Amino acid sequence: SSVCLTKENYYKDTLLKSADELAKLYNPRVGTLLSWPWKVKESNWPHNTIIDNMMNLELMFEATRLSGDSSFYKIAVSHADRTMEEHFRPDGSCYHVIDYSIKDGKVRHRQTAQGYADESIWSRGQAWAIYGYAVCYRETKDRKYLDQALKTFNMMKNLENMPEDLIPYWDMSAPNIPNEPRDVSTASCIASALYEISTMDVPDAAGYKMYADSIMVSLSSPAYRAALGTNGNFLLMHSVGSIPHNSEIDVPLNYADYYYLEALKRKRDIEKGL
Repeated sequence: SSVCLTKENYYKDTLLKSADELAKLYNPRVGTLLSWPWKVKESNWPHNTIIDNMMNLELMFEATRLSGDSSFYKIAVSHADRTMEEHFRPDGSCYHVIDYSIKDGKVRHRQTAQGYADESIWSRGQAWAIYGYAVCYRETKDRKYLDQALKTFNMMKNLENMPEDLIPYWDMSAPNIPNEPRDVSTASCIASALYEISTMDVPDAAGYKMYADSIMVSLSSPAYRAALGTNGNFLLMHSVGSIPHNSEIDVPLNYADYYYLEALKRKRDIEKGL
């Protein structure tokens, strides 16, 4: 038991140290976490915040639970609120990067880094938003966060160019659809989020699970699931990191596999009534 306690303390200390480091990137004038410190000078983005940061908020909520220090929770809520205010278009789609002024906290530019264009629908960004706001609802029970997650999901679901197998193109506004790379990391993240949403107080909860099931059937097919021992031993093929940077194009990505496994676990737990 002493070994278990030692491990538990190690994990707790690591989480809290990580949360402390993340908290240092918070700018109270803006109300969000800085995403890319190296972009401050490189791209003249004094305080840049990417939609991906929604995935970091779970750490902050957990840090409050572990420490009793509510400052982590308050940072997470502030970040979620300002992001909801500035990152989203009326249709529920989101920008990738918001560049804020450090003088007055106002938005300087809305743009992309990894998407096709500033105004395009970069697919993985939509997945980060869906998943991140579902987590915020779970942790705060504030319905506006769940509403945002569902609005962004329904926007994606209802796009006319969403492929039949539900594995999105890397950017749903890319010019050469249907001859554009798919991104399974988007699909696996959305599927995992939808399984959790299906356990929440939502109309037609079963419908969200069914959609997630359909994604998982596609991901588990030979079109996307690599044969054992191939694909560098990754589970899933056909992810896209950043086409504008000519980086990680049509390759396996660790976070695609991570959310695929998480989705499988969530599906199993739901079906077993756990």
